[in-house]
Amino acid sequence: MPTTDTQQAPCPPPRARFARGLKLGLPIFLGYVPVGAAFGVVARSLGFNPLQAVACSATALAGAGQLIALQLIGSGATVLAVVVTTAIVNLRYVLFGAAMSPHVAGTPLPAQAFLAFTLTDETFAVNIDDHRQGSADARSMAGVGTIAWSGWVLGTAVGALAAGAIGDPTRFGVQFAMPAMFTALLVAQAEDRRHVIVGVAAAVTAIALMLALPDPWYLIVAPMITATAATAVSR
Repeated sequence: MPTTDTQQAPCPPPRARFARGLKLGLPIFLGYVPVGAAFGVVARSLGFNPLQAVACSATALAGAGQLIALQLIGSGATVLAVVVTTAIVNLRYVLFGAAMSPHVAGTPLPAQAFLAFTLTDETFAVNIDDHRQGSADARSMAGVGTIAWSGWVLGTAVGALAAGAIGDPTRFGVQFAMPAMFTALLVAQAEDRRHVIVGVAAAVTAIALMLALPDPWYLIVAPMITATAATAVSR
């Protein structure tokens, strides 16, 4: 029987696709460990024991939301204020989820739930870029989410257990880890001049809105305004 050269390559097995996701998410892991350690140290300074600090990170995976919650707790805010503020901060994940939902339409519900749980700014950026290249699937996305979660929990555990020896984590510059990671993700995803312009416009809009809107509303409104304007102009 004659053969042709147009046959499709076999699909990699599930384990290989998951391992590929782990490799894609390794930079996120490296960025989450120091920031998670900072969270662990701050949590201990507010009276959390190591188990409580780790449990927060293991069940939430919301870096900015968790750090803001600690700031509010430290300032004596009420439980309602903490819940409402962190909910507002994490509203952006609704937009991320809406953008990712078409790519996981055929995925079983438990797997979708896990992907939603591990959805962060960084995992979204890596997975959406992988989808643009036509390589992402539920298995690779799960790998990205798993290693990101592991880095955040591991960092929290290290910080919580070594809080006494670490002292003030800001003296090591760990607060720069998250901005540096966001910058690296933006550079990796900027495919042309249009993407760079939109990124700069979003930053300028956020800075301008800082003068008119309280934190964290300007962080939510700025990307919505910029994305809407960019979509309208592109069309």
